[in-house]
Order: sequence, then C-alpha cells, then structure tokens
Amino acid sequence: MYRLFGVVVLLCAAFSGRAQGYSLVIKGGTVVDPKNNIHEVMDVAVTDGKIAKVAKDIDPRGATQVVDAKGMLVVPGLIDMHTHVFFGTDPSRAYDGGSASIPPDVFSFRTGVTTVVDAGCSGWRDFPAFKRDVIDVARTRVLAFLNIGSYGMRGTPYEQDLKEMDGKLTGAVARQYRDIVVGIKVAHYSGPEWTPVDEAVKAGKIANIPVMIDFGGNNPPLSIRELFFDHLRPGDIFTHCFGQLLTREFIVDTTTHAVKPFVLEARQRGIIFDVGYGEISFAYSQAIPAVKSGFYPNSISTDIHAHSMNGSMRDILNCMSKFLAMGMPANDVIQAVTWNPARQIKHEDLGHLSVGAGADIAVLQIEKGAFGLYDYTGYKLDATQRFVCAMTVRAGRIVYDLNGIAKPLVLPRVTNH
Repeated sequence: MYRLFGVVVLLCAAFSGRAQGYSLVIKGGTVVDPKNNIHEVMDVAVTDGKIAKVAKDIDPRGATQVVDAKGMLVVPGLIDMHTHVFFGTDPSRAYDGGSASIPPDVFSFRTGVTTVVDAGCSGWRDFPAFKRDVIDVARTRVLAFLNIGSYGMRGTPYEQDLKEMDGKLTGAVARQYRDIVVGIKVAHYSGPEWTPVDEAVKAGKIANIPVMIDFGGNNPPLSIRELFFDHLRPGDIFTHCFGQLLTREFIVDTTTHAVKPFVLEARQRGIIFDVGYGEISFAYSQAIPAVKSGFYPNSISTDIHAHSMNGSMRDILNCMSKFLAMGMPANDVIQAVTWNPARQIKHEDLGHLSVGAGADIAVLQIEKGAFGLYDYTGYKLDATQRFVCAMTVRAGRIVYDLNGIAKPLVLPRVTNH
C-alpha cells in the first residue's frame, strides 16, 4: 500500500515539469508584447483557446502541437483598425453590401491579422444585415465603426444627405450592439458643413466610444486645426493622417517639411493619428518627414478594400514594412498594430499575450533581401527587409501556416469544392 503510494508520488513528480494539457507550444521565438514590455526569446503555451504561459524553456512534451519559431517574432494577433468588409454582389451599393468591400477571411489570417475593424461601411439602418451576413459567420473577429450616415458607404447621394446623419439614432444602435460597435465613422462627405462631425461626436458621447474622421474633401479644405480643437475629443481618431490630397489639409507643411505645430499640440491633447493607407490616402511626401522627426502614427491600418489591395497598399505587412524602412523601430511598428489599436477601440482584452488572454498570435519573420516599397505617386523606397507572416493562431487554433512549421501538421478541413 505504502509502496504503491510512493510510486504515484514519484510519477507525479516526474511529470510535474511537463506540458500539462497544452494544446500548442510555440518554442524559441522572440516574443514582442508591447503591453507587457516583453522583447526577448521566450516560449508561449496555449490551452483552451487562452494564453496559458509565457516563459523560457516551456517543456513541450505532452502538447498537442509544437511550433519551432526560432529566429521569428511571436507577437499578439494583429489588429487592422481600418478595413472594409461588408461585402456583397451589388456594385451600386459600393462598400455597403457591395462589391467594393471584401470578405475578411480572404486577407486576414495570411497576414497575421486576427481582428479587423470595419470602418463605417454600414449605418444604423443596415448594421443588422452586416452583422448577420458577415460578422456572425467570419472566422476573423470583426468589429465595426458605425457610419454616421444611416445608409453607410452606399455612395452618392446617400453619403451626402445631411438629413440621414442622426447622432441620437446612431448612438442608440451603437449602444445596442456595444460588444461589436467600437466607434462612429465620418467618411466621404464633401461640403463645408461640420454637421457630419458634430452628429458623429454626439453619437460617440451617447455610446461612450471614439469617432474616426475621414474628411471626404472640400474646396477649400476644412481646417484640421478647427477639427482637432473645436469638434473632436481626446481619444477621437484622425485617419488617412499621411494623405496628401488637394481637397484635404495636410499634417506636414509641404514648404518646411515639418509637422505643423498645432498637430503636435493635438496629439498632446489626445487626438489619435491612424494611417488608413487606402488607395490614394498615403503619400511618402507626408510620412517620411513625419517619421524622421519622430512623429509616428498611433496605429497602422490598411483601409483595405477591393481597389486598394492591388495597389501600392497590398496588405498590413506591406504597410508595416514601409514604416520600418522609413526608420520607425520594429517594436513601435508592432505596437501600432497590436496594443495601440486595442486601447483606441477600448478592447483591452486584445493586442497582448498576457496569461488568460485569448490566444490570438502572429508569428512573423523579418525577411532580408532587396524590396521596392512604393506609394501611389510612384515614389519608391529601396528596402532591405520586410515583414512576412509565417503563422497565425486565432483563439488557440492554427489557422494559417505558411511553411508547415507546426508539428504535427494539422491541415484545414477540406470542402467538396
């Protein structure tokens, strides 16, 4: 009896250091977790869809899958805070259930993205359809900015109709779907009125969420100084911050090539500057002098849609690579696609690898070579490195594995198509 008890004790001791039910252990990668100030070689263990342990030399024996990430970066799943994913087949509806938007699962996992935020494709009238047709069925986590226009980004004349911009109704719907709607969006309005911005801020106050501003354009351009100090609140977001279009005021003075002093003051006040790269909404002529002066974007996002994804934007990794090439430190680049956007949309459950957090993970490589990173104007940076996604883990499951580095390799379920 006592001998049997002793054997049990010895067995328990022998197995105490082993992986106890880990579904996944990622070994030997450089963990970069800005929230927790981690940048060192460590292992990450996952159990039941959650981060179970982040430490050196986690014993992989007993784990269901093991990944050798030596020489790679292990980071929180990327958050693309400006996307257009309310896709459909009606070209007349533009981004609002139309063909200009794209399915989130088409581009997300292959680029390390586990969370996308739709930037105002739907308004309060059609958000339920967006939720039913896209959000509820996507494998990617989809959150949303609700457009101040009731019909979302349906195109002209809908996006120019001031009567359909109702802060109270928009705020009420945002509160109803508070687990998904993370902000209010102003976009594409062309006119001198401040009504879209003011109604959006009204909605933001009702739902206690930020506003994202995309100035559609006016001639002469509306004052961004007035926008920052007279209309927006700390925590509100100015997207397309490095755009240089004639119908919008720029943040960098094209004569002095310096960030305008009031823009620096706005940042100190709490205004958030988001890239929102898009098709023509990013220019090196704005970004290079800003980055060289130390003015980094708070968040790097793509504004990905059916047109921008095949232009100079490509995807979020391409955008990240451009900022790396301009001199933004790699840690700051990673923070701008993980912890920063998580805080900006008030989802601090995302964007980090804390024990107990959902296991959304991207395994990235910084590939060496000769790469041409150009903007829509044709200006090109000759770069020697770029980000590549080797693996993506969503809610604890490997959903993308570029080179089959997981052991054992578990293939996605095959359909009949």
